Amino acid sequence: MHVLDFTPRLSSAVGCFSLKGSAWSIQYLKASPRLLCTAAQQKSGQGSEEDQHAEQSAAEKGLAEEKGQLEDQLKEVTDKYKRALADTENLRTRSQKMVEDSKLYGIQRLCKDLLEVADILEKATESVPSEEVSSQKNPHLKNLYDGLVMTDKQMQKVFAKHGLVKLNPDGGQKFDPYEHEALFHAPVEGKEPGTVAVVTKVGYKLHGRTLRPALVGVAKAP
Repeated sequence: MHVLDFTPRLSSAVGCFSLKGSAWSIQYLKASPRLLCTAAQQKSGQGSEEDQHAEQSAAEKGLAEEKGQLEDQLKEVTDKYKRALADTENLRTRSQKMVEDSKLYGIQRLCKDLLEVADILEKATESVPSEEVSSQKNPHLKNLYDGLVMTDKQMQKVFAKHGLVKLNPDGGQKFDPYEHEALFHAPVEGKEPGTVAVVTKVGYKLHGRTLRPALVGVAKAP
C-alpha cells in the first residue's frame, strides 16, 4: 500500500498562509497610523470647536455685562444732567423773580416814609371847616387850603404812578385781615357783624401787596 505524504505541501501551505498573514499584518500596521492620526485630528477638532464656543459665550457674556454697566452709567449721568438743568432753571427763575421784586418793591421803605407826609396833608385838609373855606372872609386860608388839596392830589398821582394805591375801606365792607387791622370790635347800629364800621387811618398797597393795613373798627353782634 502506497502512502501519500502531504507534509511538504501542508508546510508550504502553512508557510504561504503565514507569509500572507504577515503581509496583511504589515499593511495593517502601515495603514493604522493614518487612521489614528485622522481620529486624533477629528477629536482635537471637536475639542477646539467646543473651546471656541465656550470662549465665544464667555466673551459675549462679558460684553453684555459691560454693556449693562455702561447703560447704567449713561442713565445715571443723564439723570444728573437733567437735575442740574432743572436746578439751573429754577435758580434763573428765582434770580429773575428777585430782580423783578427788587424793581417793584425797592421803593418800599421810601414809600413808608412818604405815607406819613400824606397822612399829615390829609389831616390838615380835613381839619379846616368847610364854612371857612367856602366864605370869602379869609381868602388866604382858602388859598392855603386849595394848595394843600392840590399837593395831596399830586402826591396820590405820584403814588399811583409807582404802584402805591390808597386802601380806604368803605363802611359796610367785610373785614379782611390781609388788608385791615382791627383796633376794636363794637356793636354798631345798622352794621352787620364782621364788617368795617369806622376807618381811623387809611392803608396803602404797593403793587398789590399790603404795605400798610388800614386801621379800622369792626362791628360785632350786640
